[in-house]
Amino acid sequence: MAVDTSPRSTTWTYVEGEWLTGNPPLIGPTSHAMWLASTVFDGARWFDGIAPDLDLHCQRVNRSAINMGLKPVKTAEEIEALAWEGIKKFDGKTPIYIKPMYWGEHGSAGSVVTVDGESTRFALCLFEAPLGNNAPNSLTVSPYRRPSPETAMTDAKAGSLYPNSGRAIAEAKSRGFDNALMRDMNGNVAETASSNIFMVKDGIVSTPIANRTFLAGITRARVIGLLRKAGFEVREMTLSVEDFMSADEIFTTGNYSKVVGISRLDGRDFQQGPVTRKALELYMDWAFGRSESDS
Repeated sequence: MAVDTSPRSTTWTYVEGEWLTGNPPLIGPTSHAMWLASTVFDGARWFDGIAPDLDLHCQRVNRSAINMGLKPVKTAEEIEALAWEGIKKFDGKTPIYIKPMYWGEHGSAGSVVTVDGESTRFALCLFEAPLGNNAPNSLTVSPYRRPSPETAMTDAKAGSLYPNSGRAIAEAKSRGFDNALMRDMNGNVAETASSNIFMVKDGIVSTPIANRTFLAGITRARVIGLLRKAGFEVREMTLSVEDFMSADEIFTTGNYSKVVGISRLDGRDFQQGPVTRKALELYMDWAFGRSESDS
């Protein structure tokens, strides 16, 4: 039986000078990206008339492309302008996910495994995606680990990294949890399977130090800056599972849902405490221009 390839929500994609609806076929069975995974992407958000840090997401997708061995064919400024053009095609009410992507079409001469940077292609996909209600999530320590920079392309937002995250989430859900707490190869906490993570203990906010095993996110950096400006001590440091189990609060940051509290980590319950609520408040105040930027 044929698989339905239509998108799950209203979608517009810019590719090679055209805006297309639906889920247009962009790669084929011989495309390098199809069978050898030379894909990178980024994700920004539009909601209520704003697109926080859109410029930084556009800059990062180009850095990811370069790290993958691809050659960006758009400047960050061009991608940002296209994103705003695409946003106007929607109803102006429903939140949108903004996904610029690069991929390789061919392998290099003499080594099909290596991508030919000259064959780089670009698309910008926008689709309706509600933000959610910031309901707290539950976590469990995953048996799967984040790769080290020696074993995977951890310095890019590469599609090839996500099957590992996907299996971690699937395993966590099979045990009744929403998401997975992932460790690095040394056993220290890295992030959840889909977002950066913070803990609060005695009023001090801590987050795993960026050690190149996970992507230190744009929303993570924004929240760190806003909390510090608001007078909180924020430490970037090596943290263990035991540190998180003894925390007063845990929350996550990520572009898709911004700031989300954690209600349970394995056998321990947590409250969505004052620092978690403040982090979300600070982020939204900044995003809507209700406070001065931390930059």
